[in-house]
Amino acid sequence: MSKKILITGGAGFIGSHVVRLFVNTYPEYQIYNLDALTYAGNLENLTDIENASNYTFLKGDITDESYINDLFEKNQFDGVIHLAAESHVDRSITDPLAFAKTNILGTMILLNAFKNLWQDQWQDKLFYHVSTDEVYGTLGETGLFTETTSYDPNSPYSASKASSDHFVRAYGETYGMPYVISNCSNNYGANQFPEKLIPLFINNIINNKALPVYGDGKYTRDWLYVVDHAIAIDLVFHKGENEETYNIGGFNEWQNIDLIKLLCVQMDEKLGRGKGTSEQLITYVKDRPGHDLRYAIDASKINQELGWKPSVTFEQGLSKTIDWYLSNTVWMERIVSGAYEDYYKKQYK
Repeated sequence: MSKKILITGGAGFIGSHVVRLFVNTYPEYQIYNLDALTYAGNLENLTDIENASNYTFLKGDITDESYINDLFEKNQFDGVIHLAAESHVDRSITDPLAFAKTNILGTMILLNAFKNLWQDQWQDKLFYHVSTDEVYGTLGETGLFTETTSYDPNSPYSASKASSDHFVRAYGETYGMPYVISNCSNNYGANQFPEKLIPLFINNIINNKALPVYGDGKYTRDWLYVVDHAIAIDLVFHKGENEETYNIGGFNEWQNIDLIKLLCVQMDEKLGRGKGTSEQLITYVKDRPGHDLRYAIDASKINQELGWKPSVTFEQGLSKTIDWYLSNTVWMERIVSGAYEDYYKKQYK
């Protein structure tokens, strides 16, 4: 069945993988990629599908209410997969208002436009909100986040995402809007902006720069390969139950320092460097405020109900990720230099 699907933030890291999957898997769908192309949005992530007949790129800001309302009225979207967000915790500490504007107000503007477009005609319509495990706060040495874990955000980023989750549920309860929410763990893989740990450290190792580790490095995260996350989003969008939440995790808990040491080992092997060379670059730095000790997701619900599970171990996924960055050094150089921002101007005059 033909559908018009709006994917917000589709030029970003996770969003570009979702856009690619939907464009290639569902030729009968029309996929619209809405992205403001802020610093983390990169259309070079999608050069392989940019000329597909069922793909349209739209440059726009989800906080521009007039633009969003006109866009929904013009295109009559059947579904929304909402990934657009400010997502870097360190940036949220520096500029919390930017996170409130994009993550809360932007989500509300999208919800309102979808509500006004369809009102009570909700058959075969869906608003899918992609969120984060950070809304649950922090864990001790034991336990897992489940879909019923109480919210307890500790950073401006996680607070803004928690608020947007609540608004999605409120629109479902108040207006009958069909929705699903997924909360994911840390993603890694190709095309990730190098402010995040894994691409940052890959680039630093290549260039023999310091590897800055917060505190004692014992903060623990669950890691999810981005391709597996995109597949999970596809499953939730098509087979998830209305008004349900699905936690998506990689079943991969790693302390930061152990992950970094594994990364160093694999990088030394792939670069032909002596054992322990990259590990010498590790430098411990002052901890950031409100740093959550541990995140860990129980992904048994999506596994049991939708049949999803990760396709790779973390070691395999990390190796694939390193190989991609080593094979795409020009992509990284253009990101670091800022030259990637010129692509839109050249391609979409």
